[in-house]
Amino acid sequence: MSTTTSSSVHRRRWEHEPAGGVAQFGNAGQRALRRTAERPDFDAIRRSADFADLRRRVRLFIFPAGALFLFWYVGYVLLAAYAPAFMSQKLWGAVNVGLVLGLLQFVSTGALTLLYVRYARRTIDPRVDRIREQAGVDN
Repeated sequence: MSTTTSSSVHRRRWEHEPAGGVAQFGNAGQRALRRTAERPDFDAIRRSADFADLRRRVRLFIFPAGALFLFWYVGYVLLAAYAPAFMSQKLWGAVNVGLVLGLLQFVSTGALTLLYVRYARRTIDPRVDRIREQAGVDN
């Protein structure tokens, strides 16, 4: 490839070319621009009101759920380290409190995953689809 062709390809890659259709991002009235035919202008998307709303909705679930799970996990570890008499109390047969709480760690992980999947399907995915549509990206 000659230097002329190489430089023109490189230059075209970074020039902003309008998308197939004009897309508006929220109320900002910003156009969706593309660097190439396959690549939307990610800076315009990042500045859009729809993207800010999407990030807020993700954080609304992630931070409280993460904090709750961390509290639950650290609580279990602290109980195991500092309350062995409580954790070794027999509930029935060879099953003790520590074993039940340990198994509940797995149950809570699965439940949290299912809750997030449901939240994402109902709240996050429709917003992602709207942003993709505005950017002219096929799903």
